[in-house]
Amino acid sequence: MNTSAIYVIYRAEMMRAWNTLFQTIASPVISTSLYFVVFGAAIGSKITAIDGVEYGLFIVPGLTMLSLLTQSISNASFGIFFPKFNGTIYEILAAPLSFFEAMIAYVGAAATKSLIIGVIILLTASLFVDLHIAHPFWMLTFLVLTCISFSLFGFIIGLWANNFEKLQIIPILIITPLVFLGGTFYSISMLPPFWQTVTLFNPVVYLISGFRWSFFEVSDVNVWLSLGIISIFLAVCLAIVAWIFKTGYGLKE
Repeated sequence: MNTSAIYVIYRAEMMRAWNTLFQTIASPVISTSLYFVVFGAAIGSKITAIDGVEYGLFIVPGLTMLSLLTQSISNASFGIFFPKFNGTIYEILAAPLSFFEAMIAYVGAAATKSLIIGVIILLTASLFVDLHIAHPFWMLTFLVLTCISFSLFGFIIGLWANNFEKLQIIPILIITPLVFLGGTFYSISMLPPFWQTVTLFNPVVYLISGFRWSFFEVSDVNVWLSLGIISIFLAVCLAIVAWIFKTGYGLKE
């Protein structure tokens, strides 16, 4: 394995995040703080508890997932799109670097940045609520799996997109609505039976539910089902990236 090349790409991506520190780190933290002020304080004062959990605490996993998903996709998609945009992708393709090694570098950097943001958001949340984690190991497992799988998904979007409009269309029109409708601010048990059934077709429900279980031991779906869904999604993304590099789809245009 060409560890030197992996490190060079990984370091360059991490330095790019450092050079845009406000956009990468500060912006999600400020947005999360505003969510806590609006939903946790204003709306939370009108809601006593959900499944025995104080509302301000209840929304912490959902808000964390909201930032993780959007940031993972954004970091990875922009990371691979700009080499395509400015033509330096051909240097990577010509280098003694396999698709797996390139994927490790770009996805690893995006997942690392998202993981840092997730930890910072949880620390920020602890300033607003008395946060306790019932299962730290499973919380970290869901955190890492989400960062890696959605960074892979963002990597695919970056390879597929040939303009900035395509780069933004899936995160804005698909991912963000799915997150907001995936139980970020509520339990799906609060919905009418018909809409509960419809919501179960939203894959984000399983991510948020499993992540919330690791905090409070309450969930809308079985935690093992949540773990299975994200593992399957990770495997599918890996297969798609392998196919893209094998066929050159989106790289040789």
